[in-house]
Amino acid sequence: MPAIEPLPGPRPFSVAPLDAPAYRTPPHNIEAEQALLGAILVNNDAFDRVSDFLRPEHFSEELHRRVYEVTSQIIRAGRIATVVTLKTHLGDVELPGGVTMPAYLARLAREATTIINAEDYGRTIHDLAVRRELIVIGEDIVNAAFDAPVDQAPRQQIEEAERKLYAVAETGRYDGGFQRFAEALATAMDMASSAYQRDGHLSGIATGLADLDEKMGGLQKSDLVIVAGRPGMGKTALATNIAFNIAKAYVAEHQPDGSTKTVNGGIVGFFSLEMSAEQLATRVIAEQSGVPSYKIRRGDINEDDFRRIAEAAREMQSIPFFIDQSGGISIAQLTARARRLKRQRGLDLLVVDYLQLLSGSKSRNDNRVQELTEITTGLKALAKELAVPIIALSQLSRQVESRDDKRPQLSDLRESGSIEQDADVVMFVYREEYYLRNREPREGTEEHIAWQNEMERVHGRAEAILGKQRHGPTGTVMLAFEAEVTRFSNLAEEDKLPARM
Repeated sequence: MPAIEPLPGPRPFSVAPLDAPAYRTPPHNIEAEQALLGAILVNNDAFDRVSDFLRPEHFSEELHRRVYEVTSQIIRAGRIATVVTLKTHLGDVELPGGVTMPAYLARLAREATTIINAEDYGRTIHDLAVRRELIVIGEDIVNAAFDAPVDQAPRQQIEEAERKLYAVAETGRYDGGFQRFAEALATAMDMASSAYQRDGHLSGIATGLADLDEKMGGLQKSDLVIVAGRPGMGKTALATNIAFNIAKAYVAEHQPDGSTKTVNGGIVGFFSLEMSAEQLATRVIAEQSGVPSYKIRRGDINEDDFRRIAEAAREMQSIPFFIDQSGGISIAQLTARARRLKRQRGLDLLVVDYLQLLSGSKSRNDNRVQELTEITTGLKALAKELAVPIIALSQLSRQVESRDDKRPQLSDLRESGSIEQDADVVMFVYREEYYLRNREPREGTEEHIAWQNEMERVHGRAEAILGKQRHGPTGTVMLAFEAEVTRFSNLAEEDKLPARM
């Protein structure tokens, strides 16, 4: 079959001045566009293979955009798109080279290949359109950098560029749509097999806290886990302990195709929006060395303490734990940085401390609940896209303090609607010792003796309350907590209190 010739049109000059820059046309493939349109005209089933990701603006040739748009309208109206039906809507205009519209459509249909390659043609057209859009964005970035107003900070230009690139990434995907149930079954069986072979028989990533892992099955890929609590409960400490346990247990193996597969633990990204990287590192060193962080900061340590700190720091040098301490970033910036870390270093767990310190893309005048909805929806979408669990910390409202039983519940989440809806797991951190300490009666009284007994009962204990778990049971997990070194750990069997449901 003779090859389809591109549309006739003006040709660029073959000879240019020696000092003139090389002329480059934006990436396009006229032949692929013609082949796809011809395949659709011959068999409208070809349209179904590309309609979920290909739009008229993805075609580089204006005529082809019009043909595809009209074809789409006809097929979606339940009619058959052929050369005859298209002629009615496109008219009988004359194209370059003296070719009429009916003759051109007839040639497309006559020289079309089968619909087998229709999806490949569509993806080629789509990818080239994305590349053209990237070129436009790149040119805009260059022009903005040259001609930016004095009052426009470079950071604003960076955020605008990231927003545009994020928009291209979101609209430039064609990997969605339905899949055969057999494929989902195979994925589920692979997960079950991996869980059976892994230590602890967990389907997800082990947190290093045995009772919590037993209740949750580990941290599951694509899950958004909200860890919430009032100030002083230790939610940052719990998230840091889990993140460090996972990074410390990291083991990977190289695959035959040259890629690396995580076998145990994982690579961790930690967005510390409240604390600096140095403060977070001090907490981890205190937790690992057993030397209280306030002593480390004040230099109130002896030779043995310094030896333990140095040894802990040396062991932590090579763990895959990455910290971003930028404050006041938007959900779009967080998304871009997480993607970059996944691409450059790998990523198995993402931690965000904490949710309310993120901003949305909308103006500050917008409703905060709507802004938080955008943030939680974005985090859940990011977890699914990167196929990693995301732990996001959240503050609780002050209404907890007004109750006699200060154990938190789902309604205590600040701007709770979207958080509760988007989260796969909601875990509350509660330490009764924190509240009981502030209610000490006068010494020497019977109430003080009873208070001391209560303090002994709850000392060093914390509750991880699973208020919501999409894939498992809710309930309470008892943990040990060492306040001086901000460390959560497994509670010894004999020390466990009856769990409150």
